[in-house]
Amino acid sequence: MDLPVSARIGDVRAALAGGAVVIQSPPGTGKTTIIPQVVAEECEGRVIVTQPRRVAARAAARRIANLRGERVGESVGFSVRGESKLGPATRIEMVTPGVLVRRLQRDPELNGVGAVILDEVHERHLDTDLAMAMCVDVREALRDDLLLVAMSATVEAARTAALIGGTIVDVPGKIYPLHTVWAPPPRGKEALGSFGGGSGGGVRSGPSGGTGRRAGSVSSRAGAGAIGVRHEFLDWVADTVDRALTEIPDGDVLVFLPGVREVREVAGLIRGGGAEVLELHGSLSSAEQDRIFQQGPLRRVIVSTAIAESSLTVPGVRIVVDAGLSREPRMDYGHGMGGLVTVRESQAAGTQRAGRAGRLGPGYVYRTMDQTTWARLVPQSEPEIRTADLTDFMLEAAVWGSPDAAGLALLDEPLPAGKDAAQAVLQGIGAVDGDGRATPLGKRLAELPVSPRVGRALLESAPEMGAGKAAKICAILEEDVRIADADLAGAWPRVTRGSASWKLQSKRLEKLARTTRHSQETTISRPSEREISAVILRAFPDRVARKRRGTGRYLLANGVGAVLPDHSPLEGSEWLAIAHLDRGQGRADAMIRMAAPLDEDQVETLTAHNSTSRHEVTFTGGKLRGCTIRELGAIELSAADSPVDATAARTWLGDEIAAGKFSLQWTEPATKLRQRIGFLHRAIGAPWPDVSDEALGSRLEEWAGLEIERFIRGGKLGAVKREQLERIFPWPDAANIDSLAPERIATPGGQTFAVDYSGERPTIRLRVQQAFGWTKTPEIAGVQLTLELLSPASRPVAITDDLAGFWNGAYAQVRAEMRGRYPRHPWPEEPAHEAPTNRAKRRG
Repeated sequence: MDLPVSARIGDVRAALAGGAVVIQSPPGTGKTTIIPQVVAEECEGRVIVTQPRRVAARAAARRIANLRGERVGESVGFSVRGESKLGPATRIEMVTPGVLVRRLQRDPELNGVGAVILDEVHERHLDTDLAMAMCVDVREALRDDLLLVAMSATVEAARTAALIGGTIVDVPGKIYPLHTVWAPPPRGKEALGSFGGGSGGGVRSGPSGGTGRRAGSVSSRAGAGAIGVRHEFLDWVADTVDRALTEIPDGDVLVFLPGVREVREVAGLIRGGGAEVLELHGSLSSAEQDRIFQQGPLRRVIVSTAIAESSLTVPGVRIVVDAGLSREPRMDYGHGMGGLVTVRESQAAGTQRAGRAGRLGPGYVYRTMDQTTWARLVPQSEPEIRTADLTDFMLEAAVWGSPDAAGLALLDEPLPAGKDAAQAVLQGIGAVDGDGRATPLGKRLAELPVSPRVGRALLESAPEMGAGKAAKICAILEEDVRIADADLAGAWPRVTRGSASWKLQSKRLEKLARTTRHSQETTISRPSEREISAVILRAFPDRVARKRRGTGRYLLANGVGAVLPDHSPLEGSEWLAIAHLDRGQGRADAMIRMAAPLDEDQVETLTAHNSTSRHEVTFTGGKLRGCTIRELGAIELSAADSPVDATAARTWLGDEIAAGKFSLQWTEPATKLRQRIGFLHRAIGAPWPDVSDEALGSRLEEWAGLEIERFIRGGKLGAVKREQLERIFPWPDAANIDSLAPERIATPGGQTFAVDYSGERPTIRLRVQQAFGWTKTPEIAGVQLTLELLSPASRPVAITDDLAGFWNGAYAQVRAEMRGRYPRHPWPEEPAHEAPTNRAKRRG
């Protein structure tokens, strides 16, 4: 074939001699179909090629097999979740990254495999990052003969090559003209906005889909502040598709939207002008997905999620209509709550999408934004390792022998908060030990094609209710389902009818669950409400919720607040087991998307085994009072008066004093002594102690132990006395306190004045005439004394710590102002040479 990559095959072969290669090439160069065949010629054994999605793996296998004049399953095959077509002569095997990770866990040496090719690594999915890191480990420790190739159109080639120790081969693309049409939505049809409000009336309802979603179904309570894709914008996308069909007379149209709901709605809105409208997303069966590769007599419009963004060459496509939106994972690590959020696409993703129109010839891309918006898009999407739930990732790393993901060859390190949150979940379900190492249960969970939480629920529920029921419930928990009223039991027939992915997953899980000891069998296919809630409880014990008194809101055990959709049948339930919820941007409470009610027996069992008690101390009416509070996580189950616990009381009082929330009363001698000690602590430091509220709160037993004991027994806490502070005196240094921080200080005239230590610096207050003859300001503990000089009426006229400077400077102005007001008092021109006095002049 005349593809751009063919011209660089010699360079690829040469680079393979080094064992690791990074191939950078734009869409349409033929790397996905040609490179695996080249690699197969350069090595012995099977060549495993990862594709980010199942449909891409099947399509790539079909395309290569077709080029070789074979059927899939001969020399070229594929293995994806729930489906495999391989034969004894298979040399090239297309897989998803998750399949490769599990194969590496079972057989780290990859016996019989000569090479691994990681395609589309720029998408930075967690499984792809992990598979690459594991392959690097294998090459370094077990198989230096294993060839490793990373390929992408927008890969960070230098970083990736450094990571895998490879050579870069750059394959220029065959550039077909790609004409961009800017189609920004008019005012009122913006892409993102608040549900239930804004111009145009928000989001409208649509028909239920195979996974139970009601397109655009948003109530006023559900939509308050929630940000999402507006129906008016989807109208605009559909109009843009019809416009493209009219303006460009031939060629199929590929439409990119962020999710299944949007795909279904736009597909229903396109008029098409006689064109066949097809959907493409992960909820479809393999046969339905594969239809897009079979061109018929009619012109086609394929409305797709990001599933068609890379790897796939859809025949006949000359036009791309890009809505400019992506659905990406975001995780609130603090509350263990996450999901997919709708954001603006990155420029890299937009370029990839547009490239679908120029794979086989000149094409057109209609962007539903203006050029300014495009210029402001981020260059690259955030890698999942920085934004997604890391529970699966951390379990796989632990099973691989890298607890805490330490030492893995990763392009980006996971966030510490993400790792901590994942480790907490894994330890809670017994999948890892305290050091992060995988337990036998953890290794078993890693083998299951579901998340560790749901896997644990499957293994524990199958013996109780039967493998069939447990598998069905667990399969639906793994589905991306939003139930309009959140009631899973009530919506069961609707959410399971016609869902190909759920049926396939149910069968697989049932087969795996039957291996569980004592797994019961049942002929009843539909699980009961109690069975559904039991499975949810086992999977998500932290998402148990109780209704807040007097409101329609719920509080989860993990501390998150949540609400049900309006008119949900679950509204009367005191307790809920919640499987799915999300909290949109700007929303105070999370919206419950899938839940089941808990009956009294379940709640009793749950609280008996998982509740904790704590003793709370309060201060009312001048006395301490005790209260025992029983809790299930953040949910308060009960509160009852109880005797004051002495240890808890001491801790509470110390914390309250340290935080300044409990005001101690002080006698005057104690206050003055505290001020003197505080000054010496600031001026000298050790051994003089800190006597701030915070420090005294932490040393409560040392200086107030006897008084606190009486207080705890029901007495009142009197004012702090001087002798209490003396208990923390730094003996024998304390004997010098009167010389280091004297209570009074004498002037040259023989008078003594009290020193005030309440401020930052020691201060005395005296009339100007009492300071005559005093030329040098004294020091206390190395700190200049501050003098507050007063008028004969004892009002401040000056503050100074430099008397000599005051007499030679500011005194002249004070004298000019005061001598007329107080003529009977002396105001000499040279006060430094006058004797101090307390008396006024005699009348003449």
